[in-house]
Formats: sequence, structure tokens, C-alpha cells
Amino acid sequence: MAGEVYQAQVIRNFFETITGPDRNLTRIYMCVVSLAKLRMESPEKLSFLVDQLKKSKQKRELSIDILDYVADAALDLDMHTVQTAFGVTEIHEASGDFGSISLDSL
Repeated sequence: MAGEVYQAQVIRNFFETITGPDRNLTRIYMCVVSLAKLRMESPEKLSFLVDQLKKSKQKRELSIDILDYVADAALDLDMHTVQTAFGVTEIHEASGDFGSISLDSL
């Protein structure tokens, strides 16, 4: 469970970096390499990702292979574990709380 929590946080930081005003390639590099190490990727996969990051720096445009890798990693995560880690409650749990409120108590 802890590994998935860390992966979710790294993925969140990655997407915040690429969509934010400061698109720092060093931060993107750190996120991708950290995610690959957390997922225990093979050395070949890690070298491919690093190569794509170098090409992204040269072209000044993020490689689609990097985006695909991070998106696939996000899809592989267990959603319940990630939601629990970030304190998200299920809809049916929240609706039960609202259903128990009486109009007389307001």
C-alpha cells in the first residue's frame, strides 16, 4: 500500500509540474525517475525513459512516451488505496452522512 501511495504522490507532482506555470524539466525528470524506481522498472526501461527525457530537453517539448508512461502508471494504481491515502471518502459514505441530518436540527 505504501508504494502505491508514494507513486500516487509522484504522479500528482508530475501532472502539477507539467500543467503549472513553472514547467521545470528537472522536476519532471525527478518525477519520472522516482516513479520508475518505485515501480522497480528494468534498467532497460529506465534508460529508455532517461533517453526520452534527454530528447525532450533538446527539442524543448515533452516526449509523448513520457506522458504515456506516467498515464499508464496512474491507471495501474489501486484507486481505493490512493483515495484512502489522500483522504477521499466514497460517495455512498458521504451521502449517508447527509441523509442522517434532520431538517429540524438546522
